[in-house]
Amino acid sequence: MRKRKEFKTGILFLFTLLTISASAQDFPEKPVPPRLVNDFAGILKPQEINALENKLAAFSDSTTTQIAIVIVDDLNGYDVADYAQRLAEKWGIGQKGLNNGMLILVKPKTELSGGQVDIEQGYGLEGAIPDILCGRIIDNEMIPSFRKDQYYEGLDKATDVLMALARGEFPADKYNKKSNLTSLAPFVIFIIILIIVISMRSGGGKNQKHISDKGLPLWLLMSMMNSGRGSHSGSWGGFSGGGGGGGGFGGFGGGSFGGGGASGSW
Repeated sequence: MRKRKEFKTGILFLFTLLTISASAQDFPEKPVPPRLVNDFAGILKPQEINALENKLAAFSDSTTTQIAIVIVDDLNGYDVADYAQRLAEKWGIGQKGLNNGMLILVKPKTELSGGQVDIEQGYGLEGAIPDILCGRIIDNEMIPSFRKDQYYEGLDKATDVLMALARGEFPADKYNKKSNLTSLAPFVIFIIILIIVISMRSGGGKNQKHISDKGLPLWLLMSMMNSGRGSHSGSWGGFSGGGGGGGGFGGFGGGSFGGGGASGSW
């Protein structure tokens, strides 16, 4: 009876080891030398990786807050949020005690599977960057670019906003208002153009230099149309996202994550 019990215990222990080993293989090991931008799917160009790495390393140097980007080609059966939380904990992104780390996980879209993205924030950043804001950043800054296979652009925009929020350069509700206005811009422009067209028709089209009898110039119409397209040059709403420089990334500090954040797909 004792031998049978010992045999069962041994089998259970072996099964546990095999399970832990299999689970460990589902997640990449921490990079050596340490890096904040890790593209295991090979979708970014070397210069794009370096630009993001320099920006995030400089931000880490000046604030101790660590934002890591990990791109994988397979989630190995995990839900994207579960995978991101487990990986963030495994790597220990952020500083121990401060828990000021963030992970942006991207699984690119392929012919066989859809694209997925998740933002995980450490305990220490949940106040400055709540879950609902992570979702808005994914919807507004990342997925529109990812749908066009412009992964660098989406990551660059998202990290600019995240860094500004983490620095406290503007409160969360200000980004919410900005994003709401941005989403309404195409509709507002359409209404303006419609009014102009109606006004032009009522005037009989006599004045070729101006759009209507009120003298609205053509350059103003073009300016309004272009304003709805938006532009991005390393900042959001006038808040700088930081630049290169710094002495390189020194490594993760053992931060913890609570499983919050947000995810999206396209």
